[in-house]
Amino acid sequence: MCGTLSPVCGVIGVLGPRDVLPDLGTGLFNLQHRGQDAAGVAICDGRALHLHKDEGMVEDVLKAVASRGKRFSGRWGIGHVRYPTVGCGGPEDAQPFRVDAPHGIALAHNGNLTNFEPLRKELRDEDRRYVGSDCDAEVILHVFAEEMSRRTKEPFAEAVFRSVAGVFERCRGSYSVVACVAGLGLVAFREPFGIRPLVYGERSDPGDPFPTRMFVSESCALTASGFRVVRDLAAGEAVLVHPDGRLEARQVAPGNHHPCVFEYIYFSRPDSRIDDISVYKARLRLGEELAKEFQRRHPNAKVDVVIPVPDSSRPAAQEMAFRLGKKCREGLLKNRYVGRTFIMPGPEARSKSVRRKLSPVPIEIEGKRVLVVDDSIVRGTTSRQIVSLLRENGAKEVHFASSCPPLRHPCVYGIDMQTRRDFIAGRLPEEEIREAIGADTLTYQTMEGMVRAVREGNPSIRRFCSACMDGEYPTRDVDQSVLDRIAGERERDAAGGAVEV
Repeated sequence: MCGTLSPVCGVIGVLGPRDVLPDLGTGLFNLQHRGQDAAGVAICDGRALHLHKDEGMVEDVLKAVASRGKRFSGRWGIGHVRYPTVGCGGPEDAQPFRVDAPHGIALAHNGNLTNFEPLRKELRDEDRRYVGSDCDAEVILHVFAEEMSRRTKEPFAEAVFRSVAGVFERCRGSYSVVACVAGLGLVAFREPFGIRPLVYGERSDPGDPFPTRMFVSESCALTASGFRVVRDLAAGEAVLVHPDGRLEARQVAPGNHHPCVFEYIYFSRPDSRIDDISVYKARLRLGEELAKEFQRRHPNAKVDVVIPVPDSSRPAAQEMAFRLGKKCREGLLKNRYVGRTFIMPGPEARSKSVRRKLSPVPIEIEGKRVLVVDDSIVRGTTSRQIVSLLRENGAKEVHFASSCPPLRHPCVYGIDMQTRRDFIAGRLPEEEIREAIGADTLTYQTMEGMVRAVREGNPSIRRFCSACMDGEYPTRDVDQSVLDRIAGERERDAAGGAVEV
């Protein structure tokens, strides 16, 4: 979450009648796929906020928390996992963030502000608030705290909802937020475009006076702890949970819902439901659509076996194989101890990681015409390495299919692909991409097929955010000057420069 270089991460907020640290820990473990660079938790014991965050995996951070024993417990708290990106700092850029006034507030978010630098300057010059990190969450926290400080004489609930409205007015971009207010409750809200997900659930345990309530980036973190999925927060909605368990929800701003389609293609776990769409079912339907496109574009191509690139492309590959009447086999095995290559910082690290991460199964490859299915093609580095690996292990032909349409435009809403140079499809026509990755054929998902596949789960969603594919930014505040500023900041950070505070 480093200024305008924020990636997709994971958030969790919990309030219940007993210590919530176990539920925070379980939830964060089940969001680990959304970030492996840093983690943190903040807990309120009724009066004080206790916070710990650091670089590393969830297990590493929670071990440090456990060593503090009863000094780190409370009935409501929040947590966060961050994934690595170019320009990220150290522990100081990890989340949550905390301010001592008013009340004492800790906050974490998932997303990215498109007006991070102007807003940080505004906070410094007009509100006299110092932002010491390169993290969007700290800016959102200061805006929320500034709004709350103006409303200390109002009823708390009214102050919260009006302050969230103030955040919506000042903070541009995508963000789903969870926040702890010392002694007063838990707050969760989703910005008016609902680009990043936020799901609400609850669990009723015997003898408890009220249900434990949880807000998470993905429903898989709810079900892993025995919570019932209640609903997704609406775009522009805020929820306040009081210490006694009472819940107040308010539509703070009109919603213009544009959920990120890439959540269904790549980021989210297949056992999650986001905006009432099963991620697993969406990926199956993506495979069905991709099979139709492969047959249409390459009617004479011969395939012996379909091989998924583990793990997120597996459902699409299985369904594609079924529709083509071919076998689906695990020709590439994943080393579970290597992180996701898409979010590795730097091309050299990504290239080396592919060989460490994927091991071929020669018996499923040698002498066969292979159709390999991946979720997307971003820079082409991973795709080229996979094709080379299959050929080295005896593949007679390698056909490559992507369940995502070509990625051509910078994402400014929280995915680490923020300059046009990141995209091979932004530089080369499709035939040259095929040659660059070394495949015999190349098949991309169509935009129409992608939308059909995902929307079938929830036809009420009129439009997804697919700006990285079609260049249409739903917040309507992204022009070339914004893209140029982001590209310049990214290039400066990649070269080791610091962002001016």
